[in-house]
Amino acid sequence: MIGQQANIDTISNNLANVNTVGFKKVRADFEDLIYQTIRTAGTPATEETVVPVGTQMGHGVKLADTQRIFGQGAPQYTDVPTDVAIVGEGFFRVQLQDGSYAYTRNGSFKVDQNGRMVTSEGYWLLPDIVMPANFMPESITVSKDGRVEVKVPEISDEYIPVGQIELYRFPNPVGLTALGENLFKVTNASGDPIPGRPNDLGMGQIYHKYLEMSNVSVVREMVDLIVAQRAYEFNSRTIQTTDNMLGTATSLKR
Repeated sequence: MIGQQANIDTISNNLANVNTVGFKKVRADFEDLIYQTIRTAGTPATEETVVPVGTQMGHGVKLADTQRIFGQGAPQYTDVPTDVAIVGEGFFRVQLQDGSYAYTRNGSFKVDQNGRMVTSEGYWLLPDIVMPANFMPESITVSKDGRVEVKVPEISDEYIPVGQIELYRFPNPVGLTALGENLFKVTNASGDPIPGRPNDLGMGQIYHKYLEMSNVSVVREMVDLIVAQRAYEFNSRTIQTTDNMLGTATSLKR
């Protein structure tokens, strides 16, 4: 029952984040527990024969891990000049308040009071992309290879390059640690980040004025939720049946 509760908690978190930009669904993996071996297969039965099948009693299930599935989410058109989506491999790098780095698939960026592109929580997008003074917000363009350009009417009618978006991929992205706020942190299991430009060296492309939505399938999660709920009920019924059996045993009289 504890294992199924963990499964339901995982599914409910996926459903709660169905509209979270860049969210990647999580799957709960389970392992069976240690077995009590009553008789080992191959034990001699006679001088010429052995026991062909052993006798083992299982002791339940445990949560082995919660694996994040980094499948592609559907790009959704937003018509917001500072929105970008990654289609393919890669993460954006941002700088946290303590100076450390984090990585995200959420491309819902904003422009702060200094003209720097930041996340909704104010974390800087790295490498720095700083807009010039008096730029036209609606003129921001981002190419598929990550080049950011804007127009400044007081300077020229031509587009001016202001920065280059870089992406980072990992040898084992499922080893990243989730921090919340759509951010991930590097661990020993994930490996070191491999930098690169979009649309190059196995990196994904940048889609301007799009956001990558969650890769959670509501229908699939609801089906898994029903299965987990029924499994929970079956396990609780097993406890009730065991209790009834013990009650029968204790009521026996000589």
